[in-house]
Amino acid sequence: MSTPDRRTLIADTAIATVAAAGLRGLTHRAVDNAAGLPAGSTSYYFRTRTALIEACYRRLAESDLADVDQDAPVLPLPQAGGGAPEEDGEGGGDGQQVGRDEAAAALASVLHRWMTTGRERQLARFELSLEAARNPELRTELHRAGLGARARAAGILAALGAARPERSAELLVAWTEGVLYDHLVGALAATRPVPTVPELTGTVRRMLDAALAAEVPERP
Repeated sequence: MSTPDRRTLIADTAIATVAAAGLRGLTHRAVDNAAGLPAGSTSYYFRTRTALIEACYRRLAESDLADVDQDAPVLPLPQAGGGAPEEDGEGGGDGQQVGRDEAAAALASVLHRWMTTGRERQLARFELSLEAARNPELRTELHRAGLGARARAAGILAALGAARPERSAELLVAWTEGVLYDHLVGALAATRPVPTVPELTGTVRRMLDAALAAEVPERP
């Protein structure tokens, strides 16, 4: 196994370990055992627990963006000409413009994955993120890992017509995180079913509308 492959295996196993046993269960020995690696392998690649958690941040960010690419390939990207598609998705003719409804459906598909087959990884992501609030050494890497999602959200919003997509992206990411957290670990999470893709599509469409509406200055 090559070094990059082994690093990925260790990071994936560490994430799964946190999902199953919490941060208290994350030790180099536990990862070695779960990954079926010789004793000392994890500490060889990631000397400290901080380094191991930082590897988890990078792998989580990479995996989440890969899910977006797989489940939502129609999501719009900023257009070279600076133009924005029509709100109903019927503007333009280059085949790349996507309206709000299509963007909402694509993002809903990603959210549904994270609430179902990707649930354990998202639980680990939330728990690992909280650790950065306690350990200042982790904050830089957590910040860096979060930039990809915000850049992707800004690209989506720019293509949908946002004048200040970076600011609107902060709202969209925050709302998405809130919806995901509430359905995974919120007070009612254990008592209600996972929303369907159509239900999530309606939720995401409202989030997109609100993020784009925030671009419009209030009238005096």
